[in-house]
Amino acid sequence: QVQLVEFGGGSVQAGGSLRLSCAASSSSINCMAWFRQAPGKEREGVAASAVRFGSTFYADSVQGRFTISPDKAKNTLYLQMNSLKPEDTAMYYCAARISGCGAAWSEGDFEHWGQGTQVTVSS
Repeated sequence: QVQLVEFGGGSVQAGGSLRLSCAASSSSINCMAWFRQAPGKEREGVAASAVRFGSTFYADSVQGRFTISPDKAKNTLYLQMNSLKPEDTAMYYCAARISGCGAAWSEGDFEHWGQGTQVTVSS
């Protein structure tokens, strides 16, 4: 079982930045992603990274503002979030799977999940 632990959530004003980290207990992961879930809404994909090949994928809502980046040496995934908006407020979850990922990825594709970290953006 792969363990994922997220760090870096918090509260920030609109326009600010936060960086989330996700530490994985295994180096055998080939695809990692960030999802988020706001109160009363379904969980949605934010960004994904094909760890071995370097490809990255973003939801339209965060394209150009968020950057996903894996550190393979540390088995850690980062999400740099800039120009944050109140609508980015959500619980953010790290997810991982052994197989690779492509342009199409969704919640059901991932076997391993972190416990989540809260991000709150005030206007």
